[in-house]
Amino acid sequence: MVFETKFYELLSVEPTATDEEIRRAYRKQAIKFHPDKNPTAGEKFKEISVAYEVLSNSEKRELYDKYGEEGLREGGPGGFGGFGADDIFSHFFGGNFFAGGGGRGRGGPRSKPKGEDLMFTYKASLEDIYNGKTAKLALDKNILCTQCKGGGMKEGATPVKCRPCNGSGVRLVQRRIGIGMVSQYETVCDECRGEGKSYSDKDKCTQCNGKKVVQNHKVLDLYIDKGIPPHHKIVFRGEADEAPGVIPGDIVVVVEQKEHATFKRDGDNLFMQHDITLYEALCGFHFLVAHLDDRLLSVKSSPGEVIKPGDVRVIPEEGMPHHKRPFEKGSLIIKFNVIFPPPNSLTPEAHSTLGKVLPKPKPTKLPKDKEVEEVMLTEVSASTFQQQRGGYGDDDEDDDGPSGHGPGIQCAHQ
Repeated sequence: MVFETKFYELLSVEPTATDEEIRRAYRKQAIKFHPDKNPTAGEKFKEISVAYEVLSNSEKRELYDKYGEEGLREGGPGGFGGFGADDIFSHFFGGNFFAGGGGRGRGGPRSKPKGEDLMFTYKASLEDIYNGKTAKLALDKNILCTQCKGGGMKEGATPVKCRPCNGSGVRLVQRRIGIGMVSQYETVCDECRGEGKSYSDKDKCTQCNGKKVVQNHKVLDLYIDKGIPPHHKIVFRGEADEAPGVIPGDIVVVVEQKEHATFKRDGDNLFMQHDITLYEALCGFHFLVAHLDDRLLSVKSSPGEVIKPGDVRVIPEEGMPHHKRPFEKGSLIIKFNVIFPPPNSLTPEAHSTLGKVLPKPKPTKLPKDKEVEEVMLTEVSASTFQQQRGGYGDDDEDDDGPSGHGPGIQCAHQ
């Protein structure tokens, strides 16, 4: 039961209408009676706007359902405190809305605060970003209680001033921080959650237990476009937690790329390293590359081409798709590592054969007027070499002391 139905009739909805039904009805009526389209319907449009402002706010709607327009004028909880219908409209829309023949005056409708955004991270493989993918994002979020419509109490219940905070919504808390020292600070009242009013347990909504919201499980479709850039954000407007009197925030999903075993990405280009033998570097190579869309690329060297260690070759149009223009692609860039034969693995016959086909080395001329001493090369690993160096010869800024000596070594004073 509602006290009166005038506002519902203005929007052509039933008193049991949902928030979404009220929004749709208001849009339909606003288009029909807007002064720009219907210059003679200014008063009607004002009435429709006031009705929507009341019915779209859970607290004002609750007050209107209980006491009607008179309750709003008397300024009850969530009411308008003495405003008439025209004053209400002027209060919301900044006044002079229809001054000068229906043009909008200064100011605008009072908007609800927006709730916090919820941030998520989704790890996508390089294959997903190359080919595009629709993933599922499952989450639990708060929605307005459908039983009490976000009011938190049973129908007909009347709120009372919260006793712990005396209706202020905040409480003064003291905390001992040391001997004879006490700190005090204000915090939101945990009894009324900052509203300044509370309900007895018997008056609380049985579905949400007075919390006004309940948890709801929802699954969102997360579409990953081809070639999206690193740290790309996908925004779901208004899908965050709901709360009374608050516009729901957004759900923001940041798509991060997983490391790939073969490829590294730089913009629209893909990089990879490939090992070839010394024979392949000199005489030619042929290998297959498994691409991100399961195609196999056949990669060959040109006849007579010699590949040196660290050489780079480019395959155009085989990189990443360009975001929003997936038919345009970057390049696949391959860096070659030449694997040499292990020490002492070449036989005398191989030496002889190589000597016949490879360019001869430049001969070394020994001077006649100087003594030449023969030395022997020994193999040593990089780690052993660093240990033998003992850290000397590195950057001076890493040495201890102003003179660059190691620890414990001091210059003698004369």
